[in-house]
Amino acid sequence: MNIAMLLDMAVAGDPDRVAIGPRGTGTTCAQLRHSAAKVASVVHRSGARELVFAGVNGPAFPVLLFGAALAGVPLVPVNYRLSAQALTGLLEHTDQPLVVADEAFAGVFAGAGPAVRSTEALLAEGLAAEPAEGLAGAADDPAVLLFTSGTTAAPKAAVLRHRHLTSYVLGTVEFASAAPEDTVLASVPPYHVAGVGSVLSNLYAGRRMVHLGAFAPEAWLELVRREGVTSAMVVPTMLARVVEHLDGRPAEVSTLRALAYGGARMPHTVLEAALRAFPGTGFTNAYGLTETSSTVALLGPDDHRAALSSDDPAVRARLRSAGRTVPGVEAQVRDAAGTVLPAGSSGELWVRGPQVSGEYKGAAAPLDAEGWFRTRDLAHFDDAGYLFVEGRADDTIIRGGENIAPAEVEDVLLRHDAVREAAVVGVPDAEWGERIAAFVVVHDGSDVDAEGLRSWVRSRLRGSRTPDLVVFREELPYTPTGKLLRRELLTLIRKG
Repeated sequence: MNIAMLLDMAVAGDPDRVAIGPRGTGTTCAQLRHSAAKVASVVHRSGARELVFAGVNGPAFPVLLFGAALAGVPLVPVNYRLSAQALTGLLEHTDQPLVVADEAFAGVFAGAGPAVRSTEALLAEGLAAEPAEGLAGAADDPAVLLFTSGTTAAPKAAVLRHRHLTSYVLGTVEFASAAPEDTVLASVPPYHVAGVGSVLSNLYAGRRMVHLGAFAPEAWLELVRREGVTSAMVVPTMLARVVEHLDGRPAEVSTLRALAYGGARMPHTVLEAALRAFPGTGFTNAYGLTETSSTVALLGPDDHRAALSSDDPAVRARLRSAGRTVPGVEAQVRDAAGTVLPAGSSGELWVRGPQVSGEYKGAAAPLDAEGWFRTRDLAHFDDAGYLFVEGRADDTIIRGGENIAPAEVEDVLLRHDAVREAAVVGVPDAEWGERIAAFVVVHDGSDVDAEGLRSWVRSRLRGSRTPDLVVFREELPYTPTGKLLRRELLTLIRKG
């Protein structure tokens, strides 16, 4: 099943329903299908084997996504925030691409080799083209290639085939289940797997999409109010900026019934502040990876409410969990020898299911003999089956032979009233193997010193988990989708 079939189903269900944009003047399902078929014709005539897109999330993105699918080539959304050198470097990993870029980014690719057209020019060319039919790829063909964020290594192109993406949608979304007034605000960038998943799942559900190309908290709130947005997806850094902008005030977004977050660890202080700012909104934590076609575990609104109101420490702790696995996905926690561990024991998370790709372009598939994918995330399950993701296995600090998860120390630091952000890394040490370095951003006007924070951690964790070094920073380095760039923190330490 090609992802274009999801669009065909939407057209068959209600061709005149507005899929994208304002309710009265937006693009209907039938118009989206027609535009995508015209773009497919342009892509096919170009001879391209891949369609590269460098642009913000907007009405053009669904057209290009389905246009590529109808042309039988994969879409390759790239991070337009990267340097010109990094962006052109990514092109070396593409195969006979046609590059489409928003005007603001088109110049970056000048002289890079492949043909480059502006988004506007490609759509205009499509207007004059005859719609292409009969070119769509098969279920096992690549639908989307997404470069991983490269927070700990060089980026790799994850291969998501049509069968992976359609399995994710069919397994987690009920067709045409949205109410007529339902509207989703899409602000996650196209090069993030959640940006791709959002287009497919919301179209399939029948939910109108409105877009915010460049995120700003005041613009996000204003668009929610103006368009009567009923659901939205954010990464933790976005939600943190919204909460900071509100500064303790209620959000006053009466239509917003559902708010999903994911893509990186959510500081519990930000989450609790957000729950207070959006009292009428149901929160969902969506955990997934690029290689798993988006979400594999969910902590739903009822779980959030139960955890927030419970006096039971085990139940309240679930507010920091990723919830339970979605239908069709299996999960195991294994030790280094591959033994499946019981609830409460930490190890590496492995997942399996029809939506799980685990494949990288030009590399052997990393699935084991039984189809399990090694996420390289450290995790554990509680007795009720809730998944707790502790961080990347590569980030584990080994101090004096003891394994220490940075998240454990970060969570304690974030409970200090003065601390706004915290990141912990391991620094090479001749005696202990590694020392613990904590990078901290404090709230304006806070009065706390390094020894005060070390004492705070020491009183709540074992002494071996107390940071040896505390570095105060004005900000921490993140990817645009909210993932901490720990390698940049290590570079700062090495520079002294």
